[in-house]
Amino acid sequence: MGDDDSPWVLPEEDVAELTVRVVVIGVLLGAVMTAANAYLGLYVGMTVSASIPAAVMSMLILRGFKFKDVTILENNSVQTMASAGESLAAGIIFTVPALLVLGIWTEIMWLETLIIAVLGGLLGTMFTIALRRLFIVEEALPYPEGVACREVLVAGEKGGTGLIAIMYALGIGAIYGWFVKGFRVTHQHVEGGIHFLGTRLYGGAELSLALLSVGFIVGLRIASFIFLGGVLGFGILVPLYGLINGWPGSGDIVDDFYLVWSSQIRYVGVGAMVVGGIYTLWTMKDTIFVGLSKALNTSRSDNSELLRTEKDLPLDKVMMFSGVLVVLTFLFYWYATGSLLLALAGALFLAVVSFFFAAVAGYIAGVVGSSNSPVSGMTIATLLFTIGLVWIVGDLMLGMQTRDLMIATMFIAAIVATSAAIAGDVMQDLKTGHMVGATPYRQQIAEIIGVLVGAIVIGPVLSLLHNAFQITKTACLATNQRILEGGDSGRFTSIEGSPNNSLYNCDDALLAPQAELIGAIVQGAFGGDLNLQMVILGAVIAVILIRLKMPVMSVAIGIYLPLALSVPIMLGGVISHILLNGAILRVDGTLEGEASSEAKKAVAEVQDRGVLIGAGFIAGESLMGVLLAIFIVADIDPAKALGIGTLGDSLSLLFYGWFVAVFITLAAQAMPKGSHLITDTTVIIAKAGKDLIKSLQPPSRK
Repeated sequence: MGDDDSPWVLPEEDVAELTVRVVVIGVLLGAVMTAANAYLGLYVGMTVSASIPAAVMSMLILRGFKFKDVTILENNSVQTMASAGESLAAGIIFTVPALLVLGIWTEIMWLETLIIAVLGGLLGTMFTIALRRLFIVEEALPYPEGVACREVLVAGEKGGTGLIAIMYALGIGAIYGWFVKGFRVTHQHVEGGIHFLGTRLYGGAELSLALLSVGFIVGLRIASFIFLGGVLGFGILVPLYGLINGWPGSGDIVDDFYLVWSSQIRYVGVGAMVVGGIYTLWTMKDTIFVGLSKALNTSRSDNSELLRTEKDLPLDKVMMFSGVLVVLTFLFYWYATGSLLLALAGALFLAVVSFFFAAVAGYIAGVVGSSNSPVSGMTIATLLFTIGLVWIVGDLMLGMQTRDLMIATMFIAAIVATSAAIAGDVMQDLKTGHMVGATPYRQQIAEIIGVLVGAIVIGPVLSLLHNAFQITKTACLATNQRILEGGDSGRFTSIEGSPNNSLYNCDDALLAPQAELIGAIVQGAFGGDLNLQMVILGAVIAVILIRLKMPVMSVAIGIYLPLALSVPIMLGGVISHILLNGAILRVDGTLEGEASSEAKKAVAEVQDRGVLIGAGFIAGESLMGVLLAIFIVADIDPAKALGIGTLGDSLSLLFYGWFVAVFITLAAQAMPKGSHLITDTTVIIAKAGKDLIKSLQPPSRK
């Protein structure tokens, strides 16, 4: 087995990986994760990464059934398959229900949903196979959730103190997650706003241990740029927009902030992400070209001499299969739109844009993790590109009807969005596999199996949820109207007092906020009301950031995400900075100059311990998210069963603060003996302030 700097399973070792029991358990877990996350995403508008929960459940199942000689690579293969379905669900639920919002569909069409899921999921997987070496080996992006998943797998394999620590942290994270999300004892976020100089200011934080852990793993630099984007969006752009154009007038300052952000400023983040993604790929063009060339040459030659841990699926075969998928997409578009020219343009457009967004999604997941990857933002960006293509080809050149233009737009965008959603997860899983010593081509086969399972499951799950609750209030109202007009039938919720006792209660409809937003964008685009001004503003901001040599993608993500999500990430980055510099201070006695080798070793120990604890917290909170989805599907409300009210903001902050203190205490146990942590913090902050002042001073003239 490898040390900390090499894979856990060394390249020369050949251990069980993609076995029959792994495939069976992976398929079953993948189906459950797909269904649970589809419901959770439609219910609250976001999904949780299933990699870590799947890794924990895999270990429990494989060891619980007393299977002999269970390997870490088998557990890794199970979590790979299970998490693929969850990510596929994210891409589908953000786009397919928009067809209900637009009135194009009146029910979920299983066949079309299956085709979209298979084509998008497999394209995303194929493209990321081509980018694995670039992002994971050469760029060595952090992939915080991939690192956390590795820690979970290794702790389960090693046992001993590492396993005890991560199980202890998992238990703490699960307790916190269940009390906050299940029993709703405290608020999930604390927010507020004030009137200030003719406008308004906002402050808030998501009280999430998982996001805190992500911040610790990615470190202060990346966390601070994400936070900077949040401050730019919520702290500057939203107040400026309200000052110039007025506020929505909802009666609540925080609600007004979110209304302005969701309808206006979010598009600034979309524009910045598009330009940032193009720039990022442009700066890496030489590396991409060299990497793909090497991979192609390797796949064409005898790869028997390659290390086991470097063997991908043959890239020439991957590219051929990608070409087949593009041809199948062309045939699907032709069938859906009835236009040969638009289908051809759409398929060629898909081949380019899908690769672009797969690369962007893989890169973003490497920075903030796939749970926090703004898939909906990339979907909106895809929509904007797609609307332009369909308008030129379908409207100006072919004069197609508005409904047909909407169908073409949604089908093209849905496949690209699904491709982007799966790409971030695949890259994260491949990062985990790289660190534990998995065989890439076997893990890539596991991803393909997971995608196909998710594609088969997602259509029936959406149909079941739509028949039971209705997906989005817009679709619910339209369904009730058809019932009243006698033009619809099926399984409906009986409501006493309704005209025919068979209408849906639209107050119980699933929110599906992204689908509602995407539907509104498509309607607005073909009705002449598209928010291009804010997208262009985002592009301009991205250009300025590039000129300032700042990491444009990290800032763009911060603009797109609510500021409240950036706050715990920033807090985790600050904690990481203090603990790591504290280790140097205790060994060297100073932070000036280059750290000694002993200090660097101490920093590595603190970093490893913090990542281990963070992995447990992420796993615990994620597991509770999945469990809560199961309770919701079963129509059980744990909060009502407990009968306890929700604490106020101050007590919610204290409750969260106690768990943050536990995180710091557990991570700090790996620090060398020395001065008190408060003393260390004072010295580190003073040094940071001194460096900041020095950096702002103009260079002295000699």
